[in-house]
Amino acid sequence: MSDFITPWLLPMIYIGAFLCSLLPINRVWPMAKAASALGLFSMLGVTLSAMYRYWHVGVVQDPLTVIMALLVSLLSWVIVRFSAQYLNGEQGQTRFVRATFFTLACVAVLVTSHNIALIALAWSATSVGLHYLLTFYPQRKAAQIVAHKKFIVSRIADLCLLVGVTLIYQSVGSFQLEALSQTVSQGPLSTQLSIAAVMFAITAVLKTAQLPLHGWLIQVMEAPTPISALLHAGVVNMGGFVLIRIADLIGLAPVAQWLLIAIGSVTALLAGVVMMTRISIKVRLAWSTCAQMGFMLMEIGLGLYELALLHLVAHSLYKAYAFLSSGQVVEHTVIQQMRGNNKHTLIIMILAPFVSSGVVFGLLLIWQGLFVGFELPPVVLVILSFGLAPLLWSNTCASLAMLGLVRVVLVTQMYFAWHWLFAQVIRTEPSHGLWAVSWVIGVFMLLYLAQIVISLFVNNRQIQRFYTWAYHGFFLDETFTRFTFKYWPARFSPRQAQTWVIREKSSMGEYV
Repeated sequence: MSDFITPWLLPMIYIGAFLCSLLPINRVWPMAKAASALGLFSMLGVTLSAMYRYWHVGVVQDPLTVIMALLVSLLSWVIVRFSAQYLNGEQGQTRFVRATFFTLACVAVLVTSHNIALIALAWSATSVGLHYLLTFYPQRKAAQIVAHKKFIVSRIADLCLLVGVTLIYQSVGSFQLEALSQTVSQGPLSTQLSIAAVMFAITAVLKTAQLPLHGWLIQVMEAPTPISALLHAGVVNMGGFVLIRIADLIGLAPVAQWLLIAIGSVTALLAGVVMMTRISIKVRLAWSTCAQMGFMLMEIGLGLYELALLHLVAHSLYKAYAFLSSGQVVEHTVIQQMRGNNKHTLIIMILAPFVSSGVVFGLLLIWQGLFVGFELPPVVLVILSFGLAPLLWSNTCASLAMLGLVRVVLVTQMYFAWHWLFAQVIRTEPSHGLWAVSWVIGVFMLLYLAQIVISLFVNNRQIQRFYTWAYHGFFLDETFTRFTFKYWPARFSPRQAQTWVIREKSSMGEYV
């Protein structure tokens, strides 16, 4: 069964759907739904086959590919079915299906291949397919500008990726990941492999929209909602997956690790602060993606690959749900805002991390008593404590406080279970020093403090000045856009330029 049903069925199905969309057929959505369902069922078969082999043999060949292929097929199935209803009556639906399955095929090849050159090619082609999706409405100038900004960042990333792949081939003599792992295991990295690791790290930073090259990710709302879901849930986090795939190389390259820690943590801090100042739900979600990608890169830099994989999977599922059900998110946010605060909230916010850390440490002792060998690095305990602390924020009502405590217990138990599962998939030792851990803990403390200050002291004059800067993203994207467009400006058709003029005149009252 495992020999017949392989993860490579997924890219084959998506490539077939893309080729079918090139044919002159009138109804593309039945074909698209069938292809996405077939992809999901085939990957469920792969997963069951892997579980059967693990049960009887105790070994699963490439479990990382199985997990990612199942995740991609599930997201694809949901997004395609949602898109069929969302775009009902729109023009260019065939073009949408064609670009979607081209992008999905590239992502599927990326997660199933063990050839570095093929991974790089699929990674680059993914951004090409996404470019056509972002410009689904060609008459919208804002969409063209965003796509142009992403095009610039992606081409810089592709150049770094090309350098990294070339250096690996020169050092290893092969594009296969197995050959790279064998070379790396023989001793310290050569200069070429160290530079290659840095190139891959820079590529991941660029493709995961880290500050200050993040603007395109925040401004993709001109595209249809399914495209936002596909981008935030299944494309932008591929940088983290590639770094996990070459964990043996990254784990021995201190410069690449510190690059990921520094850029990822600063992005997580600043993007997290900006997210708290935005009102638009979709914009908040976009800034949240930027921050979460920063956290994921930071975790990879610390050598916490199993945590990064868990972060990747959980973020993908959450963002797909959040974008496709943004109306419910609006309702939930309104309910939260109506709850209000009281004079005891500040004390609760200060005590929350201590309570959550006590719960996490207590549950860890229980797990270590039940499962021999279950361990968590101290920095993970700190991350969990600060991450779960907001669940304890509530009014003085005892029932609400108890509900928050129950949530912390349940989420911690879920995390421990998934951490144990993914630790079986990726067996690596954390590679970080005291300075790196101290830096990360300081970043989480600053972010938590920023949450308290913005939530409670927003009327303070100094906080309002900071709030203005944070609301505008510290003007980082404007600086990047001004600089890049000076040397590589976006070009528009006469129709798009005319549309811009009409909008300006209409805003001045010359047209009614």
